[in-house]
Amino acid sequence: MESWMIILGICGIYLLLTLIMGIVPGLKVSDSTAGYVAGDRAMNVLILYFVLGASIFSSFAFLGGPGWAYSKGAAALYIIAYGALGMVPLYFFGPKARKLGAEHGFVTQAELLEDRFNSRFLSALLAVLTVVVLIPYLTLQMKGAGLVLNTISEGAIPVWLGAGIAYFVVLIYVFFSGVMGVGWTNTFQGVFMLVIAWFLGIWLPEQLYGGVAPMFRELIASDFKQALTAPGLTDSGKPWDWWGFSSAVIVSALGFSMWPHFFMKSFAAKSDRTIKLTVVLYPTFQIFLVPILLIGFSAVLTFPGVEPADSILPYVLMQMDLPVVLIGLVCAGTLAASMSSGDAIVHAAASVATRDGLSKVSSLKEWLNTGSNERMAIRILVVVISLIAYYFAVFSSIDIVSLLLGAYGGIAQIFPLVFAMFYWPRATGKGAIAGLIGGIIFTLIFLYLPDLKPVPMHEGIYGLIVNIILLISVSLASDPEDLDRLKRYTRL
Repeated sequence: MESWMIILGICGIYLLLTLIMGIVPGLKVSDSTAGYVAGDRAMNVLILYFVLGASIFSSFAFLGGPGWAYSKGAAALYIIAYGALGMVPLYFFGPKARKLGAEHGFVTQAELLEDRFNSRFLSALLAVLTVVVLIPYLTLQMKGAGLVLNTISEGAIPVWLGAGIAYFVVLIYVFFSGVMGVGWTNTFQGVFMLVIAWFLGIWLPEQLYGGVAPMFRELIASDFKQALTAPGLTDSGKPWDWWGFSSAVIVSALGFSMWPHFFMKSFAAKSDRTIKLTVVLYPTFQIFLVPILLIGFSAVLTFPGVEPADSILPYVLMQMDLPVVLIGLVCAGTLAASMSSGDAIVHAAASVATRDGLSKVSSLKEWLNTGSNERMAIRILVVVISLIAYYFAVFSSIDIVSLLLGAYGGIAQIFPLVFAMFYWPRATGKGAIAGLIGGIIFTLIFLYLPDLKPVPMHEGIYGLIVNIILLISVSLASDPEDLDRLKRYTRL
């Protein structure tokens, strides 16, 4: 039997286990929309920890993380820096959102903001923004899954079929089980990925250099020493300045918990303590990113000149004489990285598009008022959004990566609105809309016209400056919101 068939068989077993893990939990939740979208608000610390943690280990983690370490050196520490800080806002926002969700039936981020700022337009705007930024994100996960299956099959499985196989499994368990299917599969996939990551991160330096310490001693003695000096290198190979590094960390940290598929898990938490304990424990997940970066560092001197840098992990596996079973497990781990992000993304995108988009259409509003119809609409959108992302991943030549570059800058623009929602009663709907639109526009301007930047900061910082100015000035110039509604948010 060909070795690639054995590897493919191991991946097949993994996909089957994931499917079972995804469908069974859905049998235990109610048939309500809250059951499908928020898991009957019953997620414990273990599941919530891995749901949020496994979302980091996307295709970017197993492919892009080592690629950054391989090509940019210390710049890769940016990933750990913002990941350690990014969940802190949820310690304060999460319990408040959970209480309001339980009292008023909210299950999405935009529903909270719509109620606080009394603006259906704001809700629809957030629904559009969510889908626009999440589809490219989902597309990249599909491309990663297709690439893995194509590589391990030695081309026997084309990329389009590989992506289709992996995400057909995701589609089935998300369709039937909703957020609890996402939760339990992420727990299974998270544990699996961590084991694989630590094994590779320790084993590769040991095999190539005799250990992690000897590896870094050789790197310091080589021309790569400059890349190991913080803050590392840019894409062009020039030193990254502290303006760029620190502002990228800030924007990413502010935007991290604002991603809808992250923030929405607040509504699924069992209690306030569950959210707070998860946030306190969450920085430990960054420890598991360390071996991911060690994989990239281990290849710098042994396998120089690999292009693109993101392909360094599969390249190393192909060059080294590894047992077939081990390669199969590593490939399954890479699939897990893709799928554990993709399932949360497609579930969140479909939920937000239905609750905050379609429900605002007059002709559909009455039909969606029925719980079973709303749940079916979300399921239909799970299929539709998956197909759109699949098209971009396989058949379209549109450069969606450039769209994703500004995603964190765009998502970070939600942060001032969420902060004002809970901590500034004078903020108004008009101010929130002006701030969000202005922030996004300026983020895009500086993303595509970087030469206009006065200093080389992340474009999202400029967007946040404009956002906050407009939010404050327009709010003060407009009539205050209803006091009775504000009490829901200020009393928490």
